[in-house]
Amino acid sequence: MPALYLALDISTAVLEANQGFAHKIDPCTLCAYDVDCDDIADLRDESGRKRHAATLADMECAWLSLARAGVTPPSWAIATRLTGEGFAGVLVPSLARRARADAYNLVLWQWGPDRPHRVTVSDPGGKLPKNRLSWN
Repeated sequence: MPALYLALDISTAVLEANQGFAHKIDPCTLCAYDVDCDDIADLRDESGRKRHAATLADMECAWLSLARAGVTPPSWAIATRLTGEGFAGVLVPSLARRARADAYNLVLWQWGPDRPHRVTVSDPGGKLPKNRLSWN
C-alpha cells in the first residue's frame, strides 16, 4: 500500500499540493479525514528526531534524484527502519516552501478502514465521488 500523506491544516495542504509551482494544484480535490491511528513516531522536533535516529537533513533529501540514481534515499531508509520497529507512520514538519514553522504532516505507511490504523474520509455532505467512474 502506498504511503498516505495528510497535512494537518488547509494552508499546509495547499502548500504541500503545489510545492511552489503556480498551477500544479489544478485540478485538485482536498479532503478532510478522520484518523484513528496508533504507533506514530513524532519527528516534528529535534528531541523526537534524536529519539528515533532521524535528522532533518535526511528527511529533506532530494529523494527523487537519489532514487533515479539507484541510491536509497535517506528518508526512505528512515521509513523502512521505523516500519520495522512497528511504527505505522510519522508526524513530520512540513518541508514545503513558505510553510509556517509549526506546520506538519502525518505520513502513514499502514492504514485502512479498521483500527489500529483507521483512516476514513470525512464527507458529511456526500459530495465526493463514490467510485472510480465518478472521476471521469
